[in-house]
Amino acid sequence: MAGSEALLRARFGIDLPGTDIPDAIAGLIDRRVTRRYTDQDVPEPLLDALLAAAQSAPAKSDLQQYSIIVMRDRHRIQQIANWIVSMDWLATAPVFLVWCGDMRRGQRLCAMHGMPHANNNLDTFLNTAVDCALAMGQFMAAADAVGLGTCPISYVRSHIERVSPLLGLPDGVYPVAGLTLGWPQFRRPVSMRLPPAVVVHRERYDDSALETDIAGYDQRRTARDPVAASNLKNNDIYPPRDGVGWSENAARQLSVPERFGFATYLKTKGFDLA
Repeated sequence: MAGSEALLRARFGIDLPGTDIPDAIAGLIDRRVTRRYTDQDVPEPLLDALLAAAQSAPAKSDLQQYSIIVMRDRHRIQQIANWIVSMDWLATAPVFLVWCGDMRRGQRLCAMHGMPHANNNLDTFLNTAVDCALAMGQFMAAADAVGLGTCPISYVRSHIERVSPLLGLPDGVYPVAGLTLGWPQFRRPVSMRLPPAVVVHRERYDDSALETDIAGYDQRRTARDPVAASNLKNNDIYPPRDGVGWSENAARQLSVPERFGFATYLKTKGFDLA
């Protein structure tokens, strides 16, 4: 449990007295995203081991409603990087994985056994997304444990009309997120997270102290990384100005619709969402 205080202060910017981090999970607290990769390849046996770890994640009712598309073709990875113009570094990753919610497999299982698939609904959509996210999270933890770096890419859903044909996704299958994988060029700083008092609720939901807690969080983040704090969202809608903290920047992003065509896309892929 050595170094608990330093790990927690790096992650939250505050002391959490009485919290000890066992060595076995210290790497999780120290997790960082990787956005630049070396030229070193990821051996196929190691990648297979990471994928096995991903498939060991829990799944709703053991239905395992997700699929993983593994991309190693540099040209195809570059295509996705070209679509996501703000992420040119994506093309430096030797492996790019697209994590997909998958209702199709369940539909085919029902057809194989002469039964109707009676669960094409919003709950199944949620279950496919959660199964997929759990598997991706376990893959990321396994990658970190062996010194590899990863970065989730939600922007694949911003170009879903291109990504889906590129990957040959059939009806009932949709991309949840992309994930870069490779050996890090360097370790980025730890990203400061919201204080547990904001996120963790005991017995009942209680956000009565939210404004006070968020004000302190804004100040800590800005003090640690003034440059990142000045990376404002939606400057074409809200005029840039000095002094914007994390919370206002989050509001700037959340106040403008993102991927508002996603539900329409899912319906074209066979999801009822009823």
